[in-house]
Amino acid sequence: MSVRRPVAWIVAVVLFAEAVGVAALNWFLGIVVDRQDMSLAGLDPDTMSVSSKIGGIVFGLYFALCALVALLVALRDRPPAGLGRILLISAAVVHGLLGAFTWGLVGPGAFVFMIVVLALIVLLLMTYDAREAPAAGPRPEGGDGGKGGDGSPVSSPPAPTTP
Repeated sequence: MSVRRPVAWIVAVVLFAEAVGVAALNWFLGIVVDRQDMSLAGLDPDTMSVSSKIGGIVFGLYFALCALVALLVALRDRPPAGLGRILLISAAVVHGLLGAFTWGLVGPGAFVFMIVVLALIVLLLMTYDAREAPAAGPRPEGGDGGKGGDGSPVSSPPAPTTP
């Protein structure tokens, strides 16, 4: 088992937990707005409530999808590629932005959580991005694959013959 796998498992678990937490928090806020019959600048309270719930579901699904990518990375022990890599990079950017906002709006505890998740995602991307050394196997003709130090063949090719 690779040492990179635990990082991917941790990222997957944290992102799944965050997906559930974000969805639950936004759903709760939607219920609070609905029951208090609050309005902001003349907006309809029902619209605000439904918007909060929809936003919670969308962000929850987004973080769950990012967690699924991290889980697949852990199971396959291969770096994320294509859309999965883009999702993880976008999740890192989102956590950086949320970290910046949470310091002033929520407090240092939420900021630390966002930065820890950001660091975990970046660690996942960086550890799987490192190139591994090629496997050492038997090499013909002196161990350099038949090439000279400058990449040219050791001996010249045979001269063409005429019939």
